[in-house]
Amino acid sequence: MSENDLSVARRIAEAAAAEGGRVYFVGGFVRDRLLGRENKDIDIEVHGIPFEALTRILSALGEPVLMGASFGVMGLRHCELDIAMPRSEKATGRGHKDFAVSVDPFLGEEKAARRRDFTINAMMEDVLSGEVLDFFGGLADLKARRIRHVNDQSFVEDPLRVLRACQFAARFEFNVAPETAALCSRMALDALARERVMGEMEKALLKAAKPSIFLRELREMDQLGFWFPEAKALIGVPQPPKYHPEGDAWTHTLQALDEAALLRDRARQPLWFMLASLCHDMGKAVATECVGGEYRAYRHELLGLPIVSRFLDRLTGETKLKEYVLNMTRLHMVPNAMAFSDARHRTWMKLFDRSVCPEDLLLLAKADFLGCRGAEQSREERLRLYAPTEERLRALLRDYRELMARPYVMGRDLIEAGMTPGPSFSAALEHAHKLRLAGLSKEEQLRQTLGMYHKQNGEP
Repeated sequence: MSENDLSVARRIAEAAAAEGGRVYFVGGFVRDRLLGRENKDIDIEVHGIPFEALTRILSALGEPVLMGASFGVMGLRHCELDIAMPRSEKATGRGHKDFAVSVDPFLGEEKAARRRDFTINAMMEDVLSGEVLDFFGGLADLKARRIRHVNDQSFVEDPLRVLRACQFAARFEFNVAPETAALCSRMALDALARERVMGEMEKALLKAAKPSIFLRELREMDQLGFWFPEAKALIGVPQPPKYHPEGDAWTHTLQALDEAALLRDRARQPLWFMLASLCHDMGKAVATECVGGEYRAYRHELLGLPIVSRFLDRLTGETKLKEYVLNMTRLHMVPNAMAFSDARHRTWMKLFDRSVCPEDLLLLAKADFLGCRGAEQSREERLRLYAPTEERLRALLRDYRELMARPYVMGRDLIEAGMTPGPSFSAALEHAHKLRLAGLSKEEQLRQTLGMYHKQNGEP
């Protein structure tokens, strides 16, 4: 948290108190303080003074910024503090949009807190005295590690709260109260904007130690169907017990996802990496078959590509993200398979060259291996088994990075050697790159590439 923001909050509270008002920390900031967690986003709510008085107070402290006029939300330039006035809301449309908002500085603390989604988010802490107002049992729910909604009527007006319940359950490793889960199971999610859905999933994937809880809770609520049908399709898909003692493809995916969460801080693209971990085996839903009494999912990494593409298109329009996840899905089995078959060094260099992010590919391969664990085997034992493979893969990746750092043939080198840009130019560059991967010097790359070019053109 910012000490400057806290200081500004206190100065606002002191000025408001002088005019008969009270200022409270609200929302996640209060919850996380009580949980002993850091939260850099500080929200305050100003009660008991009119909007004009608040504007005057803020003007004395800096330059006020109107962040949402209809919502009564303000800020101060060069300050991250969110400053709001009490308000009530009523849905007027479907999805997380179209709300009629009524701003009322004299609404009262309990009515203002009633619009919050969950009891643990509905507590208020007086900025000056530290008194915590808890109208709906949020403290008890924190102690019980429980996600429980505040109000039956208002809760169902916002279907995004279904996903919020699940991501909070994942982040804090809390249970969703049965009555809240029952409400969630009856709410339609089809009108939500994909950006909102992606935002809640991102919090689960990047902030939870066990992101699998997010998906498990959605399954319990029977809410996988609209946004996550490709994940739902993995439920009950059998796997060979010899390689997957953990059970079906759904169980493996969730275990691999939680293993990926332990590695995501090392990933070049943490969110993309977590999505690849979720998607890597989606092809098993269509590829799995029983042959000679044994289950196999031959070519699932390839058959899964259109499935993963469909899943990602539903959630995002980010092209680079999609390219990354599809590439990782295609290649996720290769590092471990090549390690176990003792592939040649040159083959490894080609693999790393095909990968959009070799570092993250090796992390995915590790998460995939660790996700193949039954109850009889500890994670520590699985880690020990993989340690020699991981060490070798890292060494090979260092070789690749060292190889890529050496001088290599570029277009200007070919032009200086007398080649004219044209149809054969790209082929020549591609050939030079293959020689680069083979470890040849730049001089040798150029000599052999020019030799190939002259031969193709009938030149001596």
